[in-house]
Amino acid sequence: MARCDQGYLCRVCGEEVEHITDSQLYLSYVIGEVDPETLHQSAECHLNCSPVFSQFISDPRFCLQNEVAADFAKNRLDPGYVLLRTDLVSRGYARLWAIREERRKPLTVVEYPLPEFSEKWR
Repeated sequence: MARCDQGYLCRVCGEEVEHITDSQLYLSYVIGEVDPETLHQSAECHLNCSPVFSQFISDPRFCLQNEVAADFAKNRLDPGYVLLRTDLVSRGYARLWAIREERRKPLTVVEYPLPEFSEKWR
């Protein structure tokens, strides 16, 4: 298959990241951590291939399948940081689902970020 016929490949497992709701890259973008100018050049990763990042997703649609190394587990981090990070990453994950399920009018990539980050990149 030609490279242009595939989506982004995961830098960890090498498999295609088929859905936006499986994408660490797009979740990072939605929460303001990836500049849209570098989005197409950034490495992709399945959320389950990045447990240190995805452990902060609190959403019934997501089930973390890989263990987090003890030193990086959120139960060893500052509780205040964990609360803030869990809120942000979980809201971003919910946003990915909203984008995926949008049927009326497809959004452009610049419309993906959470409201507090949408102006950051304009």
